[in-house]
Amino acid sequence: MSDQNKPNDKDIKSAVDSLFDCNKMQSEDFSTYLSSVAKTIGDLVNTYIPHSTTPDINAYLYDPLLAYSRNGGKRHRPLICLLACAAVGGDPRRALSAAAAIENFHTAALIHDDIADEAELRRGKPCLHLTQGIGLAVNDGDLGLTLVNGTVMHDPDLDNDTKVRVVTELIDMTQRTIEGQALDIGWARDGRYDITPDDYLMMAKLKTAHYSGAVPLAIGAIIGGGSNDEIEGLRKYGLDTGLAFQIQDDLLNLVGSEESTKKDFRSDITEGKRTLMVVHCLQHADEDKRKRLIEILSNKEHDQKVLAEAVDIMQETGSIEYARTYAENLTSVAKGRLVNIVPDSPARKLLIGMADWFVNRLK
Repeated sequence: MSDQNKPNDKDIKSAVDSLFDCNKMQSEDFSTYLSSVAKTIGDLVNTYIPHSTTPDINAYLYDPLLAYSRNGGKRHRPLICLLACAAVGGDPRRALSAAAAIENFHTAALIHDDIADEAELRRGKPCLHLTQGIGLAVNDGDLGLTLVNGTVMHDPDLDNDTKVRVVTELIDMTQRTIEGQALDIGWARDGRYDITPDDYLMMAKLKTAHYSGAVPLAIGAIIGGGSNDEIEGLRKYGLDTGLAFQIQDDLLNLVGSEESTKKDFRSDITEGKRTLMVVHCLQHADEDKRKRLIEILSNKEHDQKVLAEAVDIMQETGSIEYARTYAENLTSVAKGRLVNIVPDSPARKLLIGMADWFVNRLK
C-alpha cells in the first residue's frame, strides 16, 4: 500500500500565499522571483510523490524518485501553471495537482532521456541509472509518468469536467513529447544530416515547447476558469517561448559557462544532436567545414578540444548567432501578443518576464 503525503489545507494555503505575495510579485523580475519560490514549489510538488508502508518499496522506488526530484531543477513549469491560473482570475491552489503532474512528467522524461543518451550527469550529480542501475531507473521514470494523470484524477478539489479537460491536455502533451523524442533520437541513430531548420523547429516544439510552456499555461488557465481566448492565447505564448527555451538550452550546452557545467558540457555534440545551430551550420558551411562537423558529430567525441572545434565551426558560420536571434525574436513577438489577451496583473507581469528569462540565461 502507498499513500501521498499531501500537506493539510492550512499548510497549502500558507505556502501558496507565500508564492503569491503581491509585493514580491510586483517588485521582482521573473528570475529573482523563481529563485525565491523554487524551494517552496519543489516541496509542494514532492508531496505528490507516494510513500509506502513497505520499506523495500521505498528503498527501490519512491525514495530514489523523491531524492532525484529534490535535487532541484528550475521549477518553472509548475510555477507558470500556477501563474496562468492566477492571471485569468482563478485560485492557484486549485492548480497545484496539475502543476505537480507536469513536474513529475518532466522528471520522468529526464530519467528516460539520460538513459537513452547514455548521459553521466544531471544537475551536477550522477544520473539515476548510474546510481540505481538501468532497471530501477526505468521503473522510476515509469512511476513519474503514472503520477501525471493519477495526481490530477485523485484531486478532490477539481470537478470531473475539469479533470477530464486537464487529463486530456496531459495525454496529448505526453504523446507530442514522445514524438519529438523519437525524431531527436532517430535522426542521430540513422546518421541523418539532411535535417533542415524547419525540421528542427518541428521536433523541438514537440519534444519541449508543449510541456515546458504551452500546456502548463493552458492547463493553469483552464483550471482558473479562463475564456477560450485566454486559454489559447496563453497556449500560443507558451509554445513560442517554450521553443525559445529549448533553443537557449541547446545554446547553453555549447557556449554556456557555470550553468552548463552542471550538465555534461557540450554533450549535445558527443550525442550527435541535430540542434538548430548544427542544422543551420550544415546548410551554410563550406564543404570542408561541413565534412569536419559531420565527422565530429558521428564519432561520439569526448575530447574537449575537438568539441570546441565543432563550436568554432558553428560560430564561424554564424549559426550560434542565428539561433540566439531566432529565440529572441520569438519571445519579443510573443510578449507583444500576450498583453492584448490577458488582463494586466502581477501574474501577467511575471509571465512576460518569463520570456526574457528563457532567452537571457547566457547574458
